[in-house]
Amino acid sequence: MLKPPQMATRTNQPLVSVVMVVRNVDRFLAEAIESILSQSFADFEFVILDFGSTDRSKAIASSYAARDNRIRLHEVPACGLAEARNAVCFLAQGQYIAIQDADDISMSDRLLWQVEFLEKHRDVGLLGGASQWVDAQAENVLFTLNFPTEDRDIKSELAIRCPFTQTAVLLRREAFLAVDGYRAAFAPSEDYDLWVRISERFRCANLKQAVVKYRIHPQQVSVRRRQQQTLCAVAARASAAFRKNGSPDPFDSVKAITPELLTLHVSPAELQASLFRDYLYLASNMFSIKEYAVALEITSELSQSEWECVERWQVAYLQLLLARLYWRKRQFQESFFAACRAARPALAKNFGVALLHRISKLARA
Repeated sequence: MLKPPQMATRTNQPLVSVVMVVRNVDRFLAEAIESILSQSFADFEFVILDFGSTDRSKAIASSYAARDNRIRLHEVPACGLAEARNAVCFLAQGQYIAIQDADDISMSDRLLWQVEFLEKHRDVGLLGGASQWVDAQAENVLFTLNFPTEDRDIKSELAIRCPFTQTAVLLRREAFLAVDGYRAAFAPSEDYDLWVRISERFRCANLKQAVVKYRIHPQQVSVRRRQQQTLCAVAARASAAFRKNGSPDPFDSVKAITPELLTLHVSPAELQASLFRDYLYLASNMFSIKEYAVALEITSELSQSEWECVERWQVAYLQLLLARLYWRKRQFQESFFAACRAARPALAKNFGVALLHRISKLARA
């Protein structure tokens, strides 16, 4: 595990440590930092760790640190995301640790709401909240993502998917230390794996109100490392199942999660269904922010494989999404064929009729 930089011990410890890891996010970084510095809650330190930026990110963070003594800026050599997150969290001195991603925005009352909740609910170790999903410019709210708020419902959800937005989480430092932090092998689903392990020892909760603006853009980790993220999420669920049954965790000491390793412990049907679902979800998100080229890349990747274990309606949705993407690119013939390949004949027929009508109008123009 990467060791955090050495630092002097503070005599007046803050109640909250906001932690942020930074690498090559200069486009969004200033807005993310300002969303923390403008919080209505005041008793916090802001620990920022750069782990190998080659753009202006480090300079931007340095300029803010020079003007605001709440910021403690550190730097480590280039490393993995989970290692960087561990390093910055182990630097935290507050009773609570607030995760802030460098491309997202916290609501001005986020820390106030979350600290008030945890102060009243001493048995809760992990707290999230709803999140507004916004476009790259953070100008348009695409939708608000709500999660279950009660511990029982959250733990049921954790068995199938992640019911937290990482950048919306406030957790007790003791909860983080109790499970030894993030596991590097599970990146970029290291957060999901951490929440699962914390939930086995502490109660969990989500606030009903949106506490962050979660930015959707093609450069985010979930898009760039989409296959590995799904593999690691599947491994996190399998890992939890082994622990629940009292069996040794087969992923506890591995250096990386690979397809070959997963197939020893997870059924091909589960792995295939998870990959298809997650890819389709990402493609839909990219479509919603009009990143049609990225969405087409993801859907084309899906359509070129065989999916024996995927439900028919999901394949239909994929083909209709492909049809819409081809239409946007004015590739009308490809759009028509994609619609006709859809597993729902009625929908494909209606789409095809509309498409032919559109083509005939263009021909007459």
